[in-house]
Amino acid sequence: MNRTSWLCAFAGSLGFLLVPMQRVCADEVPEEYRKAIAKGLDWIAKSQFRDGHWDVTGGRYGVAMTAMASMALLMEGSTIHDGKYSLQIRRAVDWLIARTQRNGLIGNPNFLLDRERYMYGHGFGMLFLACVYGEEDDVELRRKLEDVLTRAVQYTAQAQTSRGGWGYLARGCNQEGDDLDEGSVTITQVQALRAARNAGIAVSASIIDRARGYLKDSTGGRGGIIYSLSMGRRDERPALAAAAVCCGFSAGEYSSPLVKGWLKACKETIPPILDSGNRMGHDEYTHYYFAQVLYALGDEGYAKLYPESKPEDRLTWSKYRKTTFDSLMKTQNADGSWSGTGRWGSVGPVYSTATSLTILQLDIGTLPIYQR
Repeated sequence: MNRTSWLCAFAGSLGFLLVPMQRVCADEVPEEYRKAIAKGLDWIAKSQFRDGHWDVTGGRYGVAMTAMASMALLMEGSTIHDGKYSLQIRRAVDWLIARTQRNGLIGNPNFLLDRERYMYGHGFGMLFLACVYGEEDDVELRRKLEDVLTRAVQYTAQAQTSRGGWGYLARGCNQEGDDLDEGSVTITQVQALRAARNAGIAVSASIIDRARGYLKDSTGGRGGIIYSLSMGRRDERPALAAAAVCCGFSAGEYSSPLVKGWLKACKETIPPILDSGNRMGHDEYTHYYFAQVLYALGDEGYAKLYPESKPEDRLTWSKYRKTTFDSLMKTQNADGSWSGTGRWGSVGPVYSTATSLTILQLDIGTLPIYQR
């Protein structure tokens, strides 16, 4: 599929522009996992600061953690107006709106604890606010969110690097003054742009076109995604391959050679279960996206893409769900949280709990960004 076709698929998957999102419930979460989810959500709600934000060790990553924790609450079915966690969601929305700069950045780079890798926060913040905006019918709040998201999309466009990706900081704002790019930040922006476009916010096709070109250029010899083009980091990262597949699926590109290559790389490099005895670097982040991929595939998708594959070798949501969900239940702390592990162990439980709850709640199907 060429870039023009990819863009057409992207646009086609967004045919309900300008129409408030309707929550569409898919399969319910199996009964045996609901108690663990409820405990995790309660822990998230109780760990929110009074001003509406969450953060991690040392007060860092407030924007990113606030967005990710709030997404978990949205997935439960609560909204800004209704549901068990509506108060927490509203506080988070207000905090993020207040944090947004005139230039559209969701965050404050002049604040020491916001300064590090702020494009992550911007991307996750845009993703969350777009999900809220898509179903919001309060005229005043909808106007505020539309303004914030419009400026946020414009900021992302301006921050895009010459190669079509994004880096930890906006283009021209890092210490070297150049435009460093990095795969995971790029994925975050692409998924956020898709959510914004879903909700009716204008997103230039050229931004998506250039981002797709960046991911294509970042594809290594084994089909995975390399760490960075600008930094010459050619090591392929399993997490980035999974995230890239998510972007391809979001755009309606299910069977292109590029996406199938990324999916093959995932199968070869990602353990098919997230468990305490089979850890890998960045595995919470890896499975945050890998679970979305397998949920989108369901139990028949892989077989349709690779009909020649043996049934026992196929990736299916039901097999992944059983092993990974059981493992998550075993590793959940008594208070309902999950502890960080591997390289991300020092980040803290908000991050690990938010990613775990995202995985566990995919079957609920409340948010269009995660639906099949």
